[in-house]
Amino acid sequence: MDNTNKPQNFSRRNFLQKSLLVGGAAALMNKFTMPLAYGQADLPAKVPFAGENQETISYSACLVNCGSRCPLKVHVKNDIITKISSEDGINDAIFGQHQIRPCLRGRAVRWRTYNPERLKFPMLRVGKRGEGKFKRISWDEATDILASKLRHTIDTYGNEAIFYQYGSGTTGANLSGRGMSKRLLNTLGGFVDYHGTYSDAQIMTIQPYLFGSTNNNYGTQLQSLFDQIKHSDLVVMFGQNIAETRMSGGGQVTELYHALAESNAKVIIIDPRCNDSVVAYNADWIPIRPGTDAALVAAISYTLIQENRIDEEMLAKYCVGWDSQSLPEGAPLNSDYKSYILGLGKDNVAKTPEWAEKLTGISAQRIRQLALEISDAKAAWISQGWGVQRTQTGEHAARAIMTLPIMTGHFGRPGTNIGTWGGSVAYPVAGMPTLSNPVKVTIPVFMWTKAIDDGESLTAKNAFIKGKDKLDVGIKFLWNYASNVIGNQHADLNKTHQILADESKCEFILVWDTHMTASAKYADLLLPDVSGVETSDLINNSYQSGAYNYLIRMQAAIKPLWENRITYDVLTDVAEKLNVKDAFTEGKSYQDWIELCYEQTRANNPDLPTFTKTDGQGVIDRRLADSNEHIALKDFRDDPINQPLKTPSGKIELYSQTLANIASDWELDEKDKLYPIPAYLPAIEGVEDVAGLEKYPLQLTGYHTKGHCHSSYANLPQLKEASADAVWINPIDAEKRQIKHGQLVEVYNDRGRLYLPAKVTPRIIPGVLAIPQGAWAKTNKDGVDIGGCINRLTSQRPTVLAKGNPQHTNLVDVKLLSL
Repeated sequence: MDNTNKPQNFSRRNFLQKSLLVGGAAALMNKFTMPLAYGQADLPAKVPFAGENQETISYSACLVNCGSRCPLKVHVKNDIITKISSEDGINDAIFGQHQIRPCLRGRAVRWRTYNPERLKFPMLRVGKRGEGKFKRISWDEATDILASKLRHTIDTYGNEAIFYQYGSGTTGANLSGRGMSKRLLNTLGGFVDYHGTYSDAQIMTIQPYLFGSTNNNYGTQLQSLFDQIKHSDLVVMFGQNIAETRMSGGGQVTELYHALAESNAKVIIIDPRCNDSVVAYNADWIPIRPGTDAALVAAISYTLIQENRIDEEMLAKYCVGWDSQSLPEGAPLNSDYKSYILGLGKDNVAKTPEWAEKLTGISAQRIRQLALEISDAKAAWISQGWGVQRTQTGEHAARAIMTLPIMTGHFGRPGTNIGTWGGSVAYPVAGMPTLSNPVKVTIPVFMWTKAIDDGESLTAKNAFIKGKDKLDVGIKFLWNYASNVIGNQHADLNKTHQILADESKCEFILVWDTHMTASAKYADLLLPDVSGVETSDLINNSYQSGAYNYLIRMQAAIKPLWENRITYDVLTDVAEKLNVKDAFTEGKSYQDWIELCYEQTRANNPDLPTFTKTDGQGVIDRRLADSNEHIALKDFRDDPINQPLKTPSGKIELYSQTLANIASDWELDEKDKLYPIPAYLPAIEGVEDVAGLEKYPLQLTGYHTKGHCHSSYANLPQLKEASADAVWINPIDAEKRQIKHGQLVEVYNDRGRLYLPAKVTPRIIPGVLAIPQGAWAKTNKDGVDIGGCINRLTSQRPTVLAKGNPQHTNLVDVKLLSL
C-alpha cells in the first residue's frame, strides 16, 4: 500500500496523537545502547499499515549522495518505525549476489525520520533572511504564495531569472523531488539550470580535452571497473578514499576488497591524510601537501625519462604533445610535455624529484622509488578521488594524474585504469520526463552567488556560461530542493550571507526539505518534504556503485508525518493554480507514474515480474557487470586508427590546442593560468603563496567522514558520537600552539572563524589541517561557527576553467580556545 495523493486531514487532536506516538518512539529509541545492531533480517515482507501491534516490513532505501543506494528493510508497528535492517541478498559468499548492506548512515534512517529538526508544516519567513524565524501557514497559503511568486518573476524578469539550485540531499530519488520540480518549471517556460557539480566539476570539465567527450561521465567509457584490480599487481590512488566515501555494501568498497583478494596487489595511497582506506586495504601511505599532485607526477615523469623507462614509440602512436615531434601545427617551440618536464619550456626548470620534494613534502628518494614501482608493474591501476581536483588548480592536477598511466603504458589493458575514479554501471530504469527546458542558458554550479550579486556581468568567456554569450538578468528566484547548499555547502558563508541579505537582488528563495538545515533558515517560503520512508519510488544503484547494479522498488513504510505531503501532490496544486495542471500531470497520479516507469523499464527487460508481483519485494533485480567489457580505452589501445578518440586529433592530447585557444580567448583573471599541457601550477593560498603563508601558515583541506554524507545525517547525535567531527592536526603543529588532543580550538582566516575539537594525530602531514565537510553551520553572537562548518573558511574564488569549487585550497591558522 502506498501513500494516497491527498493531504491528510489533520485535526488538532490527531496531530497531538501523532506527536505523542512519535515522542514515544523517540523515548523508546533513547533506550537503545547498540543502535546499529538488529536481528531477524529474514522476516517475510508484509503489507504496511497493518492492524494494531502487528509488525509490517516495507522496503525503502537510503537516497543520499554517497554514489550508491542501499535498500532498507523498514520494520513498523502502529505506523511507527521500530528498526531498520538489511535486505537478505541471494548468496553472501558470491560477489554479485551478496547482501547490499547499508552503512551506519543508512541504518540511521529511523533516527533521521523522527529527528526533532524535521519540518512539520509549511512556513513563511517573518524575520531577516538567515535568522530562521518563521510563522506557520497552511498548504493552500503556501501553494498560493509559490504560484504567485513564480508568476511575478516570470512576468517581471522572464524565466531566466529563475534558478534551480544544485542539491544532493535525496539525489538518489528517481521520480520524486528534483525531476518533477524541473518538470513543473519547464511547463511554465523553463529556468536557468546549472552544469557541473560541487564534487567533480574540475575533472569532468578537463577530462574531454585529454581523452575526448563521453556520453556518461560516471560510466565506464573512460573508467575501468574496480573489479579489474583482480588483474593488477600495483594499485596507486591519488587522494582516493573508497573505505569512507563509498561505504555501501553494494558499492565500490566491496568490489575493491574482492578484487584485491584475488590479485593481492600492492596498494599505495597518496593523500595529505592517512585515511581509513590506507588501513582497510593495507596500503602504503605517501603523505603529500595539498595542491601538489601535478608536481609529483612531473617528477615521476622526469625519473622515467632519466631511467629510459618511457616507450617513445608507444606515445607517438597514441598521443599528441608528448614531445616536439608530436606537437600540433602552430604550437610554440618546446611547449610539449616532455620539454616542460626536462626544463626546456618557458620556466627553464627541470622537474627533478628534488624540485618536487620541496613542493610535495615527499622525499626525492620515495618519488624515484614510486616511479620505478609503476614502471616495473605488469598492470598498474592508477586512479584518483575527487578531492585532488577540488582545489584551486584542480583541473591541472586531475589532468596530470590522468597522464601518468598513459606515459607508463598502463591503459587499455586488463588491470589498468586511466587515472580517473573508476567506473560504474547503472541499472537502466525509466523516470518521469522532465520535459524540454525552453531556457538554454546554464551557469557553473558554483557561480550562483555571483549570478545573484552581479549576474549581468557573467559571460561565456569570463564565467563559463553555456547556451548564451551572457546572462541578461541575475537570479531573482532561487528554487532550492533537498539542498543544503545555500547556508552550508557553498563557500565563504559569511560572504554568502551578505549577498542573500540584500533582498533587492534575489527576491525570493524557496527551500523544500525534510529538516531545518542551515540553508532552510534562508527560505522566504519553507516547505516540509516527506522522507524516503514516507514515500514511494523506483530507483537503481545510482552512479558510483561499481559493477553491482540493481533495481529497487521503494514503498512507503509509514504515512507522511505531521502535515508533510509528497512532492508531486504539492506541485500538482501549484500547477493547477498556474493553469498548467494537465501539462504537468498528464492526468496521472504519482502512483500511476511509478507503475508507468516500471512497465517502461520492464519493456526493455521482459524477464522482470509484473508490477503487481513486485509488491513488497524491494530488490527486484540485480546484476553484475563483466569488468572485462569495461576497460578504459581498450578499443583505442587495440586499434587507434579505426577506434579514434573524440578529440580533435583522435588521439590522447597531452598538448591541447583547444585549451591553448581558450587560454587566449577567455577573459581570465590575471592570477589564473590555463596551460595546454598538464603542468603543475602554484595555487593562490597554496604551498608557494609566501605572503599568504606568512599570515596564515597552515593549509586547510576537507575530507569526507563516515558520520555523514555531505551534510545529510550530520545533525544526528547518535552518528556524531559514533564518528565525531574534529580538526586533524599533526603533533608538530599542535605542540607549537600548545594544543592537546581533544581540546577545543579556533580555526580562522580572513573569511571566518570556527570552533572544533582538535584531533592531534600523526595521520596528517605537518603544515596541514583537515576538517570534515558537511557539519551544519551555526554561528554564535560573535559570528563564530560553533557548528564547525568548514565553509566558514573556504573561498568563493572559482577555478580557472570549470569555475568550480576550490574547497581544499585555503590558508588558516589555529589556536587553543580560551573560554
